[in-house]
Amino acid sequence: MPYQPELIAGTLVRRYKRFLADIRLDDGRELTLHCPNTGSMQNCGEPGSQVWVTLQQRPGRKLPGTWELVETAPEELACIHSARANSVIAAALEAGLIIPLAGYPAIRREVTLTPGGSRFDFLLTGESGSCVVEVKSVTLALGEGEGAFPDAVSLRGQKHLRELTLLAQSGQQACLLFCVMHSGIRSMRPADHIDPVYGQLLREAAAAGVRVLAWSIKPTPLGLEVAGQLPVKL
Repeated sequence: MPYQPELIAGTLVRRYKRFLADIRLDDGRELTLHCPNTGSMQNCGEPGSQVWVTLQQRPGRKLPGTWELVETAPEELACIHSARANSVIAAALEAGLIIPLAGYPAIRREVTLTPGGSRFDFLLTGESGSCVVEVKSVTLALGEGEGAFPDAVSLRGQKHLRELTLLAQSGQQACLLFCVMHSGIRSMRPADHIDPVYGQLLREAAAAGVRVLAWSIKPTPLGLEVAGQLPVKL
């Protein structure tokens, strides 16, 4: 999935007020850009880090661009634009690249299955039935190739897991899919040290039959590349 428009390199000056980032471009300009990530961005927001951004001037847009990538360690990049997780996973599902979920030719996005329930990212349907899929964007690298989710206490994530568990217990196929957008992560686990409730709920969901998958999406300044499945350690 190539970036359009192409990314521009710069240096992170600071991230603040959650959704704002001051970036000094390599050409010397310093701009305030949108930071499209609601998490704590642990290990992804160090001042002085090499970053890549898109610049787009559109009528009605308050900020001139968006922060996309950050170098978190030498030759390790993370995509901090969390909304891109759903876009790249949708493309991967349509192309049949996520092998455990490849048997469902019909894909619907943003689906609510129960009155008053959460909207899940995808509902896949095929001859074998249907599978609801919730996607979580992962950028938290703990070192030695290990990644974790979430990077802050996630009440919304906890709610999703409770609902996925109930769906699985009712006979509905369900999947929690970690979209790992950090090139240094080679395995996944719940971040019990940050949100122990989420970790416990994830294990309960897996025990109830919710499929827990992690897929590596390799970020580069040219685009996002589907790289393959990663092990999940519960």
